[in-house]
Amino acid sequence: MQGFAAIILAAGKGTRMKSCLCKVLHPVAGRPMLSYVIDTVRACDLEKIVLVVGHQAQDVMNHYTGSGVEFAVQEPQLGTGHAVAAAREQLRSSSGDILILCGDIPLIRPETLRDFMGFHRHNESALTVMTTNVENPCGYGRILRNEHGHIVGIAEEKDATQTQREVHEINTGIYIAKSDLLFSLLSQIRNDNAQGEYYLTDIITAAVQQSVPVHCFVLQNCLEGLGINTRGELAFASAAIWQKTRMDLMESGVTLLDPGTVYVDSGVEIGPDSIVHPVVSISGNTTVGRECIIESGVYIINSRIGDGVQILQGSRLNEAIVEDGTTVGPMAHLRPGTIIGKHARVGNFVEIKKSVVGDGSKASHLTYLGDSTIGKHVNIGCGTITCNYDGVKKHPTVIGDHCFVGSDVQFIAPVEVGEGSLIGAGSTITKDVPPQSLAVSRSRQKVYPLRKGQGSASPDEDRKS
Repeated sequence: MQGFAAIILAAGKGTRMKSCLCKVLHPVAGRPMLSYVIDTVRACDLEKIVLVVGHQAQDVMNHYTGSGVEFAVQEPQLGTGHAVAAAREQLRSSSGDILILCGDIPLIRPETLRDFMGFHRHNESALTVMTTNVENPCGYGRILRNEHGHIVGIAEEKDATQTQREVHEINTGIYIAKSDLLFSLLSQIRNDNAQGEYYLTDIITAAVQQSVPVHCFVLQNCLEGLGINTRGELAFASAAIWQKTRMDLMESGVTLLDPGTVYVDSGVEIGPDSIVHPVVSISGNTTVGRECIIESGVYIINSRIGDGVQILQGSRLNEAIVEDGTTVGPMAHLRPGTIIGKHARVGNFVEIKKSVVGDGSKASHLTYLGDSTIGKHVNIGCGTITCNYDGVKKHPTVIGDHCFVGSDVQFIAPVEVGEGSLIGAGSTITKDVPPQSLAVSRSRQKVYPLRKGQGSASPDEDRKS
């Protein structure tokens, strides 16, 4: 939208959240609530976006540096009107219209903002406010209209009379104003109210007093204007986004066997013909390919899953890559830095950390592989451990292609096993093994005959004891 800039207000502490974390960084369906607002505004193609920060300003700026927004710092935080005024320097060159909205409304859609801006332009308005009607207006500013239905002001909850509190049309906190008019009105507002703050809502009264017509755009879906101030509202918004994500996935060809028990964050991608069983969570920057099966109790975060992969019951994947046709689990744990090749097998109670497992290789059960490079078509026997930590540093284990590792083997890193070698069961490998070799490290078994009376006690003898 040419001629539009935006101000996103994200300076507040959010005391009702009762949290040490800045309110706008609280996650909604896996992402900070502010991220949804920034993405929505960016989708409208505005000329400039200014993010006003205050409480935990550096944390917020660190999070959104490089996201295409400029920053304005509100210090101290003296209300929403004061927050908008803090962005004046960044918008000095903007002479068109300024869209203002809060950073705690993650359900607002780009289509709604485009309609709002179109309404503002169509009516050649100097000041437009977005309102909506709700059953329970508690906590919101009430829209005040005269006998002709024209808006004459907004009463904040703490300053509203009993009659005004019975009004169900509320302020969403979303405005558009001509740049010069906006900053002129802001210079006129006062802080003589119950909170001692400079309310942005007071620009409506100031405009009416100067005979500047104020237009109202009524938001039909009131949920889009939901501002998050409590943990309950946080949960409600997350549930709404999760539900939309479920519907989008099913419409794209993904099967959710029990949709209500599946939690897929909004940024996750899942390919068609994949099947997700009940009680699954997939979050962060995760992609799942086509024709995959994700069984119950699986948790996946920030991972990349190829096509035709099976993640079996109770497995956890965190910052892992699993290539096409591989099976993981049940009860497997892939930790950060793990890469599993194509058509491989990671089985029951196998933990892998910061390791690469080659195509066609398998570690079927009860194994730990850390800081390792496992070649192609390698068999890792049950109970195998890479002893990668010496108490001070981590060390690598390298196992070449086509090796066979028997059960209950310990690799004391750093150690390297050459291609095509065989490691005997029960061995402790402390030295490198050349290619095409058999390595066995175990004590020779000795068998001694028992002397008379050294065997197990008879039932009668056991009772006497």
